[in-house]
Amino acid sequence: MKRIASFEVDHTVLEKGMYISRVDGDVVTYDIRTRKPNVEEVMDNASIHTVEHLFATFVRNSQFTDRIIYFGPMGCRTGFYFLVRDMAHEDAIKLTRDAFAFIASFEGEVPGVSAVECGNYRDHSLEGAKKEAEMYLPVINNVTVKSLEY
Repeated sequence: MKRIASFEVDHTVLEKGMYISRVDGDVVTYDIRTRKPNVEEVMDNASIHTVEHLFATFVRNSQFTDRIIYFGPMGCRTGFYFLVRDMAHEDAIKLTRDAFAFIASFEGEVPGVSAVECGNYRDHSLEGAKKEAEMYLPVINNVTVKSLEY
């Protein structure tokens, strides 16, 4: 079988950051890497889950709502994938930065956390999500269009 693009990235040299993982027509997949792979401890599931709910809610309520395709965790638990359509890289970086700032300062009830709205509603950690966002903010604050390349 043909190897998928993400397996072509050398994870032994990959640093925390935001990268263009792939481009499919007008859809760009961003690799939002919150951990240095195979070096740092991976994120826990409850924190990942809450980051996912808060980030997705934030970006889908932004001015770019119609351009958001998907946001979700990597199976390796070292980051997230963020898929957008027809969006400038500068806007994707700013939106990601704003989303993590939103998560870091979020107070209140996490959206979509009930048995009706979520398939695993008991597995959330707002405290953990906020900690993840706080740790990633210095990273995303240094991302530029030029640094998006692996």
